[in-house]
Amino acid sequence: MEELWPAPSARVSELIRAIAEQMLPLSEDVLDRLWAASQRGTRQRGFVEDPVLAEADRRLNKANMTHWLVSNLHEPGRRVEPSRDPEMYIYARDLVLRGMDIDDLESWRAAQRVGWQWWIEACFAATTDHDELRELVEVSGNSMTTFVDDSIAAVATYTDDVRSELGRGAHTQRFATAQLLLEGAPISRVRAEEQLGYALTGHHVAAIVWADSEERAPHLEEAAEHIMRACGATRRLTLVVSTSSQWLWMPVRGVPPVAGIQKVLAKTPGVRVAFGRPATDVEGFRSSHLDAVAAQRLLARLRSPHVVVRYEDVYLVDLLTADLAKAEQFVANTLGELATADPVIQRTVRMYVSERFNISSTADRMFAHRNTVDRRLARAKAMLPRPLDQDPTGVDAALMLLELRQDQQPSD
Repeated sequence: MEELWPAPSARVSELIRAIAEQMLPLSEDVLDRLWAASQRGTRQRGFVEDPVLAEADRRLNKANMTHWLVSNLHEPGRRVEPSRDPEMYIYARDLVLRGMDIDDLESWRAAQRVGWQWWIEACFAATTDHDELRELVEVSGNSMTTFVDDSIAAVATYTDDVRSELGRGAHTQRFATAQLLLEGAPISRVRAEEQLGYALTGHHVAAIVWADSEERAPHLEEAAEHIMRACGATRRLTLVVSTSSQWLWMPVRGVPPVAGIQKVLAKTPGVRVAFGRPATDVEGFRSSHLDAVAAQRLLARLRSPHVVVRYEDVYLVDLLTADLAKAEQFVANTLGELATADPVIQRTVRMYVSERFNISSTADRMFAHRNTVDRRLARAKAMLPRPLDQDPTGVDAALMLLELRQDQQPSD
């Protein structure tokens, strides 16, 4: 690439190498600051509201900053070519798949400002010689600013390539139509059905299927097929909305138990799914998807490891955790000592409430002896601040919140 400024002196080159080496590998604190700035600055709300896209944005910030630092280890203060890391192409592809624009410069500039502040602090700590410091700041400022400019241009080129690859095909048309429906825009049902290839009358269950890593993304379609069949559907509307996620709609009346979905997803490890509540007709197409979105965000908000979530099971927890600090207080006030009890005891209480306080049914569902269940419940009731029958819904919601944060999967 053409160099746009003079090479740094030997001494400043030495300083740049030392600072870059000191900053590598990126600390989680610095990465969090870069990512938070990028998220605050973006106009592309999908990269904030969609956990999969938000995580892709985090990885891109890490890849870009790491690439710039490593390049300055090898060629201090010089123009840095845009990263050829896969994260750049993934970012560009996700922009196109979601119908977003590349001209969201503030996100890049916001992250750049945080990176530059971090770098400047290190520069001032590296030397007290005014001439060295002036050259160090000037050269590294040119390098970082030009790198961001070149990276933005590279993403623009990548998005053009992706658009050429996808063309104005069926996916683009289906996604645009689905977006209109989800936004409640005026569009005739007949026209929407023609463009989607999916009937909007009758029952719908929406789902979001996503991969925890790019390595698992190729298994999304297989997982979607397993999920469709587990739900008793013979067809589905599928929208590929990012490199690592799909939106599904299935013409079925309900979502099967979590345990059954977990079983089929065991064939595609690293793939997760969030289900909306069953609903009907055009409004149901929209509301079930919005439920699935809320369920997926809930897992992200709680950093839950759960593979399968149904919004019908967690909608109360979703409302409670809008303010996580208040949610924590709610759990402590509602559960008392039960909040730190053996998870088996906690699950027994949830099953007991689900089975409408029937000990025999609870024992059958948990494959346990009735006396065992009775003893667990006695221990649980002794830990609760108030009798269970005075607030069973609150206790169940608090326990569900704890369960979502635990490593083991919930029993159904």
